[in-house]
Amino acid sequence: MNRFDDRAADELRPVRFRRNYAQNADGSVLVEVGRTKVLCTVCASSKVPLFQKSRGQGWMTAEYSMLPGSVPGRKARETASRDGRSVEIQRLIGRALRSVIDLSAFPEHTLHVDCDVLQADGGTRCASITGAAVALHDALRTLSSRGQLRHWPLRDWPAAVSVGLVAGQELLDLDYGEDFEAGVDMNVVATAQGRIIEVQGTAEGLPFEREVFDRLVDLGLRGVAELTALQKAAVEAGLPV
Repeated sequence: MNRFDDRAADELRPVRFRRNYAQNADGSVLVEVGRTKVLCTVCASSKVPLFQKSRGQGWMTAEYSMLPGSVPGRKARETASRDGRSVEIQRLIGRALRSVIDLSAFPEHTLHVDCDVLQADGGTRCASITGAAVALHDALRTLSSRGQLRHWPLRDWPAAVSVGLVAGQELLDLDYGEDFEAGVDMNVVATAQGRIIEVQGTAEGLPFEREVFDRLVDLGLRGVAELTALQKAAVEAGLPV
């Protein structure tokens, strides 16, 4: 098949990190992956949940939401109750980030990660994880400048990307149209060192073979390697003035 945006089957959409986007946050990034745009902010508070009290550790939690104008028509705000999909995604974001951070570096502090989707065109959870990692890096730099870190806690770079089987072809980084048509849809969350954090895979119709699963995971890991290289390049470029 020909991809809707003429990319190669193993090619990422254009990725951009706009750091320090919300200057009141300790760290913030507007991440753009193709037409998907997510604002990721990280704010620190000097308290922890009860289960972390007196353990000599901090905590990190995440929230995810899609804003009303992020999709055609209008996405209703989640006020009285949370959308089940949003809850599942924010738990994934929290797990992904906590897997690479040493919580003992900032005892009695909580890092609040917020990922707000401004525009959705597929892969919002993957863009959220990838962008939030950069925002987390910048927030940790802010805490370090205040003398609030015992040591540098970020042990690796996490990122995420979607892969799928569309019309019999294995594709990297699906946009909405490709995701809608996919017979197999997967999200691969991993680190710059190639270590897997989580794999979410679903057959949208007929079951698929183990060999397809293995090839899609390999394709996703190659995508994650590219994304973590872009994350590192973004932070090495310095903050905008």
